[in-house]
Amino acid sequence: MIMERFGARLSKAIAARGSLCAGVDPHPGLLRAWDLPEDATGLERFALTATEAIAEHVAILKPQSAFFETYGSKGIAVLERVVELAREAGALVLLDVKRGDIGSTMAAYTAAYLADGAPLAADAITVSPYLGFGSLEAALTAAETSGRGVFVLARTSNPESAGLQGTVTAAGRTVAQEIVDAVAERNAGTAPLGDIGVVAGATIGRGELDLNRLNGPILAPGFGAQGATAADLRALFGAGSPAVLAASSRDILRHGPSPSALREAVFRVRDSLRD
Repeated sequence: MIMERFGARLSKAIAARGSLCAGVDPHPGLLRAWDLPEDATGLERFALTATEAIAEHVAILKPQSAFFETYGSKGIAVLERVVELAREAGALVLLDVKRGDIGSTMAAYTAAYLADGAPLAADAITVSPYLGFGSLEAALTAAETSGRGVFVLARTSNPESAGLQGTVTAAGRTVAQEIVDAVAERNAGTAPLGDIGVVAGATIGRGELDLNRLNGPILAPGFGAQGATAADLRALFGAGSPAVLAASSRDILRHGPSPSALREAVFRVRDSLRD
């Protein structure tokens, strides 16, 4: 059982290891680049090599669940091992599952990823609010009860997201801003940092989101391979943001399969964020 809240644990991890969120994304193209077979054996070698090389040097490790699910039960078994190894190395685990549903289905997802004793229980997960922010209540409550966190998709880095997430509602705010504001309400008064974060792409336009009241972590995809730099993150989110996690996967993983090359890539990215 986790005794300390996620926001507090994340704050300590960032202070100790920096703000890099390193992805473990066993994309078929990366397996080929590592000269590994595109099967469960190749997946296991890729994922465990990457995790063992990277996890002890980052605050948070983010496995992308879809690339493990592709291989069925064998892939899920590898994902369980990745979560276990990362935790042994002292990294927090953010499982990128982007789940979002209603009622008993959302409750089942919550039991799979946020309940004590679940084989895939992570420190935090990503969730989608696009069935309505209220549909996430089971996940938000479970995370609070178990000392875990949730990252809610708000303004993502994919180009096709702008049409929906940038739509202005009757309240005069964009859909993305309404999500940020709903998260801010849940985090209000929590110190040193709220347990609910948002996903806001590092490639979005400056001024698109008002994050001043968020009081929670920001997961920023689009960093590295998608073009955003550490300077872009500072310009977009400002020096006052308490926890901006720069998400990078391909930019690091392309340096494998050498463990030392993977570690050196992590150090370069991590140091650029500190500077």
